[in-house]
Amino acid sequence: MWQLGFPWALALLLTAAGSGASAEPAEPAEPASIFADLSPAELRAVRAFLMERPELGLSPSRGGPLAKNSLFLVELLPPKKRSALRFLEHGGPRPRREARAVIFFGAQAEPNVTELAVGPLPRPSSYRALPFQGGRTVPFWARPMTRLEYELLHEALVAALAPLEPLLREATGFGFQNCSERCLTFSDIAPRGLGPGERRTWLVIQRFVEGFFLHPAGLEVLLDHRDRDPRRWAVLRLWYNGRYFGSVRELAESHARGALPLARLPEPPARQLFSSYEPRGRFSSGTPTEVHGAKVCEPQGRRYRLRGNRLEYGGWSLAFRLRSSAGLQLFDVRFGGERVAYELSVQEAIAFYGGHSPAAMQTKYMDAGWAMGASSYELARGVDCPETAAFLDAHHLLDADGPVRFPRALCVFELPTGVPLRRHFDSDFQGGFHFYAGLEGRALVLRTTSTVYNYDYIWDFLLYPNGVLETKVHATGYIHATFYTPEGRRYGSRVHSHLLGNIHTHLVHYKVDLDVAGSGNSFETMDIRFENISNPWSAGARVVQPRLHREPRRREREAALPLGRPAPRYLLFSNPRRRNRWGHRRTFRLQLSSHAGPVLPRGWQEERGVTWARYHLAVTRRHENEPSSSSIYTQNNPWDPPVTFESFIRDNETIEDQDLVAWVTVGFLHVPHAEDIPNTATPGNAVGFFLRPFNFFSEDPSVASRAPVIVRPLDPPACSRLQIQRWTPASPGPCVHPEPFTYNGTYRQV
Repeated sequence: MWQLGFPWALALLLTAAGSGASAEPAEPAEPASIFADLSPAELRAVRAFLMERPELGLSPSRGGPLAKNSLFLVELLPPKKRSALRFLEHGGPRPRREARAVIFFGAQAEPNVTELAVGPLPRPSSYRALPFQGGRTVPFWARPMTRLEYELLHEALVAALAPLEPLLREATGFGFQNCSERCLTFSDIAPRGLGPGERRTWLVIQRFVEGFFLHPAGLEVLLDHRDRDPRRWAVLRLWYNGRYFGSVRELAESHARGALPLARLPEPPARQLFSSYEPRGRFSSGTPTEVHGAKVCEPQGRRYRLRGNRLEYGGWSLAFRLRSSAGLQLFDVRFGGERVAYELSVQEAIAFYGGHSPAAMQTKYMDAGWAMGASSYELARGVDCPETAAFLDAHHLLDADGPVRFPRALCVFELPTGVPLRRHFDSDFQGGFHFYAGLEGRALVLRTTSTVYNYDYIWDFLLYPNGVLETKVHATGYIHATFYTPEGRRYGSRVHSHLLGNIHTHLVHYKVDLDVAGSGNSFETMDIRFENISNPWSAGARVVQPRLHREPRRREREAALPLGRPAPRYLLFSNPRRRNRWGHRRTFRLQLSSHAGPVLPRGWQEERGVTWARYHLAVTRRHENEPSSSSIYTQNNPWDPPVTFESFIRDNETIEDQDLVAWVTVGFLHVPHAEDIPNTATPGNAVGFFLRPFNFFSEDPSVASRAPVIVRPLDPPACSRLQIQRWTPASPGPCVHPEPFTYNGTYRQV
């Protein structure tokens, strides 16, 4: 998943994103600011403090040897829930503000990765070690990749493949040696081996043209880079055009003898390359596409409020942040002033593949290990978000010697859904009507993206006026493709002359720390069963009808709903001690929008790193020492990961009237097809879930909206004179955004 090798190449992994523009600045006393991402000044202060500690012996991230101590990541360490609630609800002291720092200790006899809590901010003066699950340590070989290691990997690859330059030039017209424009590059595959302690990576060689992910050269190389001394790195195996070779020399000699079937690639065209976005062809209808289509507008201004990291809209209020490691995280989510969820956050996104080539069969991407939260590049106004959106910058300190600013990394906008939130036409069945009433459909969207090399994930949280919150992720970008061989058809589709789109399953994991009318909640599932009863109003007849079947889930094991079996249709979280006006427990329903399936058999090697993927939903008691279901280290050590989700439910604790966390898995199977060229499109490739009030209120809370329209005839049944009631201006006014399209696209250290 890395592309490197030229001065202009994108160094994707090292950069990042955080918080900034088009919003009112947060007041220092704003409660939501306890969850805000670290500012550039705070990031610099943490780095400066740690760099000055002689016992740590830190060196700059850039340059130098691998065998050094370096600071890899700095991000907010959120406050403990008890401290946060004491501050938010009871006027208690403001929680101590701290940073999480990840340090690679490579310059010692037993190298490892250590995490520290650093504080208090904004002027840090101390640090303490953050323990891993079970008091374990993270071995150095399990660390995420860095820019330095990629640079060394590229140098080692270019040197090792020098004997293959004639083969590559003849077959592809491109090369590694002394190239300027017609260069080869590579994408790397993970996990990096077949068991603990390994760090050997399959590299897919590609032609460096626009959309290089779709231009494999037919060569894949296995390179061992575990040793801290790059001089000891070595190529172990190669695969070319369907055949394995034990060494570079063996492959080069096979080519020199003329014994190698060469896969000659066609010359890429100067224009309208199949992997590019350049228009080609015409629609048959002839309708215009050279003019602007429909746009979102705000004719009377914004109907939401954005202050720093606090967002308010209708009955909703919440705090948000963008973690470098795993992306968007919401805190203190409230409707009507009542907290619905303490935390709602992305935990992990995985894509497990199958294929005929070694790289394809080895690919099991776990994107937190690639810092998917820090891959939030600039959003294009009018394309990624409407022109009317508020855009926010982001700052991260990841594998860099200072904070990096990503402009427009997040956006907020109100979206017309195109369908009424609710409506009714009350016919008189005589050609007229008694009344018509409707409420326009609107939602507020908080969005960011993660471009994890080839794939682009669009992450959305949508807030609806009726108390519904939707979580959604769209998958787009380039498919992860390998070189086509006839044997590959069992693992996908041929999508171009030398290209196989490989089968894979996407799964995304979310944490939902629900607080439904308080922190003491219970979980039950509900569906229907049919009953066959005597008909009470017709002697001798029978009635078959549905009735409710409720199943309280009293322990964690009972509340773990396995993938591969249909989940009950109603997943209900309620407060057993709080009821609405009609006597029902105040409840929220979790509703899945997903086609998820298992990625590997239970317990098989890499599956141990994604045990959360065994379940549609698992409900656990909340514990501070179970903050996340995955980690940035799982990608390179899935066999014995530092976080094992299965341990969260192994003790089978009671979950009745407890502080609960719902762990939600959504996803879909993707069999690539020709229409995924040049990119996978978003329609049909979105999954997520809804949080819906279910007897939480006593009526639909959107009745508080002043946006409905009610029409009543004054002279029924003629209906020639109408009374039109509305609480907004009769005309919305002009709906044009005057500013031209602009885009910057850079991300720079600040």
